Amino acid sequence: MVNVMREVKDSGISWIGDVPQKWSVHPLKYNFSIISGATPDSSNSELWDGDVLWITPADYKTKEIYVSNGARNISSLGYKSCSTHMLPKGTIVVSKRAPIGSVALTAVPLCTNQGCLGLICNQGISEKFFYYSLSIYEEVLNLFGSGTTFKEISATVLGTIKLAKPSFEEQNRIAQFLDAKCTEIDTLSADIQEEINTLQKYKRSVITEAVTKGLDKNAPMKDSGSDWIGDIPSNWSVSKLGNVLTLRNERNYKPLEEVNLISLYTDRGVVQHADLEKTSGNIAQNADGYKIVHKNDIVVNIILAWMGAMGISDYDGVTSPAYDVYKINIDKIYPHYCHYILRSPAMAGECYKYGRGIMMMRWRTYSTEFKKIKIPLPPIEEQKKIAEYLDEKCKEIDSIIEQKQEQLELIAKYRKSIIYEYVTGKKIVSE
Repeated sequence: MVNVMREVKDSGISWIGDVPQKWSVHPLKYNFSIISGATPDSSNSELWDGDVLWITPADYKTKEIYVSNGARNISSLGYKSCSTHMLPKGTIVVSKRAPIGSVALTAVPLCTNQGCLGLICNQGISEKFFYYSLSIYEEVLNLFGSGTTFKEISATVLGTIKLAKPSFEEQNRIAQFLDAKCTEIDTLSADIQEEINTLQKYKRSVITEAVTKGLDKNAPMKDSGSDWIGDIPSNWSVSKLGNVLTLRNERNYKPLEEVNLISLYTDRGVVQHADLEKTSGNIAQNADGYKIVHKNDIVVNIILAWMGAMGISDYDGVTSPAYDVYKINIDKIYPHYCHYILRSPAMAGECYKYGRGIMMMRWRTYSTEFKKIKIPLPPIEEQKKIAEYLDEKCKEIDSIIEQKQEQLELIAKYRKSIIYEYVTGKKIVSE
């Protein structure tokens, strides 16, 4: 690869900029047949779980270039029952909604649901080159989306979007170069992500060790009588959560603009959040009937408690009626020690153990069962020391994780800029 000067021209497209004089700029519909997908009737079991590969946008929300299967197949009867189409190997698949612009290449023939658009290459088109081109334009594709409930880009509109096009030979050279370059970048990203995963695992182990074994490595131990707790220092006791927490049921009737909306993140516990239901897409319109939360209250998402969605609130505010709110008995348990108990990985397992439901996403840990979960309970002064230690230790670990996440963001931006420079001809891959 060498960088040489060559004549350029204005592409007339803001997201492309100047392109080499010999390159052309065309709407996607000139270079691809654009095919929509569909979904068989979900209530008819005969249309599902057959041998026909079928994907949705959720099946390729990864950094992998290729997609070869989905979470669920359809049957031959299901394929014939709806207007989906079999896409050949090497088809570019673009998600048209939730989100718009996720891109993958089919590694095998398969079909899709209505959330995907398949771009089948015409002659003289390198699917890998245009895969790379589309992969950096997710924000552009979102600008072309429309809709009230959620934004969506149609096949017709997608077909009007213009991309730069070099000769077929140059398309292949650029694609081969980007394959090698992106592999290097992705390997570096994977190494950093593995370091982050290791740090997060270490943080979880530090929390578990401190809240179940204490800080004195030489303390005499005894059996707690609980599998998830194991041995505990001999001067500790074991208590049910119901003995240290009291369920609140105070309701809010203030206007939405006068309260803090509080929501849960599974990795951080409870935080202030401007849109209470942002993660589900349903933004709160008012806060009537929402549960009042006081600072240092414990908030538990009864639906997701088994995924760790529980923790302490740093705010006075309100939260969804789907959450349980508990007042802490500060004579028995120090609030931030309680928080760390709830953040220990094994606690999520206990919530699942005591929960009930039909399926995983409907699994609920109700208050009556949640309060039966046993926790280790040191003397109150020792709880404070453990919480202070974990505050400092977790802050150190989180700082390192944050630095590495910033590195990942910089690498992602660099990767995107490299692709942009070559798919628009700003840089040249020599013959």
